[in-house]
This record gives sequence, C-alpha cells and structure tokens, in this order.
Amino acid sequence: MNKGRVYLVGAGPGDPKLISVRGMEAIQKADVIVYDRLANPRLLKHRRPEAELIFVGKLPDKHILKQEEINQLLVDLALQGKVVTRLKGGDPSVFGRVGEEAELLADNDVIFDIIPGITSSIAVPTYAGIPVTHRDFTSSFAIITGHEYPNKTYSSLDWEHLAKAIGTMVFLMGVANLEQICRELIRCGKPPEMPVALVRWGTWADQETITGTLADITEKVREANFKSPAVIIVGEVVKLREKLAWIEKKPLFGRRVLVTRARSQASELVDLIDDMGGEAVEFPVIRLQPPSRPEAIQALDLALDKLHEFDWVLLTSVNGVEYFFRRLREKGIDVRKMGKARIAAVGPKTAEALAERGIIADVLPAKYQGEGILEAIQADLKAGQKVLLPTADLARDYMPAKLKDLGLEVTEVDVYENVLTTEDGDEIIHLLQNQSIHIITFTSSSTVTNLLEALRQLGVEEPLSLLQGVEIACIGPKTAETASQCGLPVTYMAEEATVASLVLSIAKHK
Repeated sequence: MNKGRVYLVGAGPGDPKLISVRGMEAIQKADVIVYDRLANPRLLKHRRPEAELIFVGKLPDKHILKQEEINQLLVDLALQGKVVTRLKGGDPSVFGRVGEEAELLADNDVIFDIIPGITSSIAVPTYAGIPVTHRDFTSSFAIITGHEYPNKTYSSLDWEHLAKAIGTMVFLMGVANLEQICRELIRCGKPPEMPVALVRWGTWADQETITGTLADITEKVREANFKSPAVIIVGEVVKLREKLAWIEKKPLFGRRVLVTRARSQASELVDLIDDMGGEAVEFPVIRLQPPSRPEAIQALDLALDKLHEFDWVLLTSVNGVEYFFRRLREKGIDVRKMGKARIAAVGPKTAEALAERGIIADVLPAKYQGEGILEAIQADLKAGQKVLLPTADLARDYMPAKLKDLGLEVTEVDVYENVLTTEDGDEIIHLLQNQSIHIITFTSSSTVTNLLEALRQLGVEEPLSLLQGVEIACIGPKTAETASQCGLPVTYMAEEATVASLVLSIAKHK
C-alpha cells in the first residue's frame, strides 16, 4: 500500500486571509483535514467537496483527543494512503507541539511537510495596535508559554533574566496564571507601572483588548471577566496602542456579517466587508445552475435559435449574462446573430459583464432594477417589437407584464435557476444561537425566503426567533419589501442596487 503524506500547517491567528499560499494549497489537496478550534472554519470552505473533516480541538476545560492520540491519528491516516492536512491555529512550531507530531511521522517513515503560519504572538498584538518592537522602546522580544507541563512550575522559568534582559514579553495561554506572571515580574525588578495588554480572540470579529499595568491588570481582568484565549503583552510598546489601533478604527470592526448570496457571487461582498474591518461569514442559501426542467431548456434553446429576430435583449443581472452566453457557446451560436437587437443592462456590473464579452450595452439606466430599464427604453419601444428577456426561474413578472401592456412581443426564458442549499448550516445555527452574527445581508428576495426555508430544513422551528436582534441589510426596495413581509425588519438599505452601496449603507450607520 502506498503511504500518504501529511502537511502540518499553521493556519494563522484567526483572520482567514493570514494563512500562507502554501498552507491554502495543502487544504485544497487534502483527503482528510484534522483541525482545532483556533483555525478559522472559513478556511475549511476551500477544501475539496469529498474531503473528510476531523475535529480534534481543545477547549479550556476539555480535550477531544489527547495529543498522543492526535499524533497516532495522523500516522494511521497516512498509512491508509491519504493526503492529510493537520490544520493548527497560529504557527505549528510555536507551542503547537508540531515536533511531537512530526517525530512520530518520521518514526513511521511517513513523508511530511511543516508549513509555517503567522504566530499569534506577533499578529495579535499587531491587530491591537501594539508592535512587539519599536526603535524608541525595545529591539528585543520573547515568546513565553503561559503554562507548562503539569509536572513543572513557573520556577523553571528564569524570571530574573526575562525581567532584566528582554524588552517586550508575549505570553501565550497565560490568562489563568496572569496574577503569578505579574507577581514574578515585579519581584524580579519590573516596575509595577509597566504597561500590560491582554488581547482576546485577536484578528477575529470578537477581538477585545484590555490594558493596565503589572500592578492592576489582574484586577481589571477579573472585573471584566476577561477569558481565554488571549495573548498577554508586557512592555513599553503597549503605550503605542492608543495611537496605532488601526483595525479598531475601521467602520465594521467587531461586526460579523452573514453573506447569503450564492458562493459564486459572494467574493466581492466578502472582500468589501473585510476591507471595512468586518468579518464576513458565508452561508450561501442559493446555488445557481443551468435550467434543469426539460420544458425550460427547450424554451431557451428555441429562443436562441431565433436570436436574429429580436429587436431588444434585456439583461437584468450578471448571472443572466453568464448563463446566457454559456448556453450560446454550448449550442455553437454566433453572438453576431443578435446584431439587430439593442442591448440593455440593468446596472454597471451587468454592463461590465457584457463588455468582457465584447458587447457594449446600448442602454444603462439610472435605476439599477427592472423599473429603471423600462424608464430608460420606453421612448424607443414600439408595439410589435420582439423582446428577449433572459432571466432566472424566480424572476419578477413586473417587466414582462409591462412590456406586454405596451404591445411588445415578449419571450421570457430561464437561463439559470436558483436552488436552495443548506451547506455549513450547523455552523451558522451555532453562531446565531450564540448571538455571534450581528448583520445579515440580502441581495435578492430569494436570499430572504431561502434563508428562512434553509433554517427550517435544518430543524429550526421558528427561524424568526433565532434571527431576533440581528440587523438586516438589503440591496434594494424589492428585497427589503420581501424581508419585511417575512417578518424581518430592515435596518439598512443600499442607495443603489450594488454590493458596494450595500456595504457602505452599513458602514455609514455603525
């Protein structure tokens, strides 16, 4: 039997974009991913659909598997011929026990790679506005474990050397021992007024920071009920935080935003949320696909065969453009056959999608919805003209009805369909139950109805109760109307029907 291969990967401190390119490649090629709680679940979305997931996370009061069992698990999976990615929070070599895992792999002649990650010891302070070195304060720093093996005590650390020789001290996993850390440092010569900061869930949406001194930080932490996981920073560089807390100045800092649109469409919205300092969580309740009903396929193909007859082609979404041209390619139809038709695009993104295919829209309305297209072209419409309207299976009937009222011959065809999906639903329910989702974005009426139906299919009897207190952001008035009719009060609405305007509407009203 061929032996597999193991990738021991540092996932970084939490922000999924902080993983290395090589680490992401290891996720994408894995047969099995063995992960812990400090690796952001968003990273798992990049896995192959058939990849197996094994959670071996360690909670503060509970270990799912002992370290020795994790070591053996990696060996057993590799000996089955599988490609295994061991995904660990931070950097695997900084108190990540990667050495123990790698040793057993080496003992069993299993090929392995160790892929470094950005350690929380530098990333978390940086996200809190605290560089671990600075020319005006210190040129050295130390990374120190906040706890050791049970049979050791803090007396095994050279506290006097740390207190006298090291500038910035970063303690990992030390919240439970904070009082002893502060006491030892003061005993060995650090001044009681030495600045201290604790950063909890650094680089995540839940990031919190508390500051004080060696003399008072323990009491402050106790009063604030400040829990692990947190990084402790001791040193003069903590004074820079007030000036350099860069991410906390972003408009969506601390906000976790649920993105419900199809995964194939979500990247722009996710990136904009991230740029604004928020944490985007994808729950694509819609999957887009070509028409599946035979009658819909037949109607589409018949319309495309008569493409040369149409006077107008009205495209109402980027998806409509994508699937319309996909079917043209599949059928081998030359796009020049619609040469006599005038082309209208609902908005700039749809027009951009057309331009990428060498077609400049004749009409681009001021309002980015069906009503806007009608207003823009109405003066040029003539009774008896033929209009092709390639849309989704759930498209509104407003535009075809109005066109028919004006005496035009309308051919409305489904070029794609929306399918309900509940992928990763258990994770989303967990976040909602813990009130960890602050905002839900809706980019179409179908995302509203599909979210509620997806929650029902996942066993939530009263979806509205689960969503109570979550702010609702809608891309336009029709989506907002659907949300309101479904019992979801709308908090934010985009001024223009674009994802950029949607995110801006949230950021302006934080």
